[in-house]
Amino acid sequence: MSALRVLLVDDDDLMRAGLRAVLSVDESIDVVGEAGDGRRAVELSRELRPDVVLMDIRMPVLDGVAATREIVSAGSPTRVLILTTFSDDDYVFGALRAGASGFVLKRTRPEQLMAAIHTIAEGDSLLSPSVTRTVIDRVARESGPLDPAAGRRLLGLTPRERDVLELIGRGLSNGEIATALVVEESTVKTHVKRILAKLNLRDRVQAVVLAYETGLVRPGEQPAAR
Repeated sequence: MSALRVLLVDDDDLMRAGLRAVLSVDESIDVVGEAGDGRRAVELSRELRPDVVLMDIRMPVLDGVAATREIVSAGSPTRVLILTTFSDDDYVFGALRAGASGFVLKRTRPEQLMAAIHTIAEGDSLLSPSVTRTVIDRVARESGPLDPAAGRRLLGLTPRERDVLELIGRGLSNGEIATALVVEESTVKTHVKRILAKLNLRDRVQAVVLAYETGLVRPGEQPAAR
């Protein structure tokens, strides 16, 4: 199996050097390039076609949100994993809406970072359990008015698929959804795949955003008892 091709994007030279050193431990990851700003990231993504772009948010010339939007909108299979300090980063939700497949904290342990890259490369999204609830809270705060057109997209879902989408929107993992609905986790995974396919969503992150945009989940609500 060929190594995962990763592009490092951060305007801090020391941070990029540290990331390269950390990732060099994993023989299944190959850092194919580095960029110090978002514009260069877009150019190198087009040129090198990495599997994963590890993307900083705050950068000169073009920030990580705009760079992510350009990379994703180009139709490339490249997936974007956002690097963030998160505690003071107001751009995370914007990056997720731009098409990022997840995020990791800059203080993440090396083994977690490598696992995150593999998760993203395998086509899943990454909403880390340690910070998922914070992401959901930000999604709720940042979402605009309900979108009637978005709501109509849910009409093609079965009642059980709506249940699953609602719980995804509340930040529950597949295991937690399985427990809530009293079904096998494999069944939940099947539902998630069908939901993404029916709604033409890139990944779980977009499902969370849509759950709020449609009003299926509202800020402050708790999962209903089932």
